[in-house]
Amino acid sequence: MVEINFTINGEKVNKQVDPNKTLLKYIREDLDLTGTKEGCGAGECGACTVLVDGKAVNSCLMLAVEADGKEITTIEGVSDGYNLDPLQEAFIENAALQCGFCTPGMIMSAKALLKKNPTPNEDEVKSAISGNLCRCTGYKKIIDAIMDISKQNSKERGDE
Repeated sequence: MVEINFTINGEKVNKQVDPNKTLLKYIREDLDLTGTKEGCGAGECGACTVLVDGKAVNSCLMLAVEADGKEITTIEGVSDGYNLDPLQEAFIENAALQCGFCTPGMIMSAKALLKKNPTPNEDEVKSAISGNLCRCTGYKKIIDAIMDISKQNSKERGDE
């Protein structure tokens, strides 16, 4: 076992971890945060996407020990516990989810993009979510939801 210290969803964690355990398994099994999904287990589907120091990462490809000293955000850390994040609201308003399995990963990839670039264009949105697979929606509504936030951010900045 290896001791790791990191922050997840704003809370400091100091725990022992099996050095071979993925961050995905650690988050789901040890921390009981089940919003992060396991789809393929091979970094191909994006269902397990979390933010590591603000960047979208497939948690199935990262060992938990690599989280030492990092700041992790999962889908549970996106809302404040009472109010949904505007991006989550946009997904609902645009019906950008059906079965919901890919939604946490999609939102996390979109959050990483919007943090880096608050006003992305449609091609940038498509590129940002290109590592996330959805078998239900056909992506249009997902892209529309993210673009709604981009447009809101643009208005708030006075770009329009």
